[in-house]
Amino acid sequence: MAKSSYTTNRSRALVRRETRSAYLFLLPSLIFFVGFVIIPMVLCIVTSFFDSTMGKDTQDVFIGFANYTELWKDPIFLRSLKNTIIIVVVSVPTVCVFSLWVASAIYNLKGPVLSTFRCIFYLPVVTGSVAVTVVWKWMFNNYYGIFNYVGKGVGILDTNINWLGDERFALWCIILILFTTSVGQPIVLYVSALGNVDSSLVEASEVDGANKFQLF
Repeated sequence: MAKSSYTTNRSRALVRRETRSAYLFLLPSLIFFVGFVIIPMVLCIVTSFFDSTMGKDTQDVFIGFANYTELWKDPIFLRSLKNTIIIVVVSVPTVCVFSLWVASAIYNLKGPVLSTFRCIFYLPVVTGSVAVTVVWKWMFNNYYGIFNYVGKGVGILDTNINWLGDERFALWCIILILFTTSVGQPIVLYVSALGNVDSSLVEASEVDGANKFQLF
């Protein structure tokens, strides 16, 4: 009995020590997150209820929801809100479906081949956003961009298009950029999830006559 109690106390001490170590490792990121995300976000919400000029010699005046009322009358904000909704509605389901399709196609691959595909799709995620932006800006350039070059070369385009400056194309170009930089992480997660499915469940489904879609 005494030995069992000693073992239990030792296990609890080990858990407490591991928990403290985990929080110590998380502390730098936690400080950064609180200092540069949580606190500014709270201050932004509080400031939104004031008529604030951000000046040192002026006093902020509490105006309640007046800023929000004025915001909903601003056509620029309403257009931005509409574009944001379009981006979310189009990009999120597309990224999820495409990532799952790619993951289901490559998760059975072995060794270096699977690692190569993971690296290719995950590369835009770890590549700096500045580098990705520069590459896409070059591809969409309305004078010497690759899209205009290829389009005119195959006869699809008669003249160069200002992809990022024309309201007919700019939003969809942004969605394409977000798509290519967003699929990497879901693919890696889906591959891991599919690889962790119990093989006995797969075998049982095959024995029961499930087709490929039902098996998936």
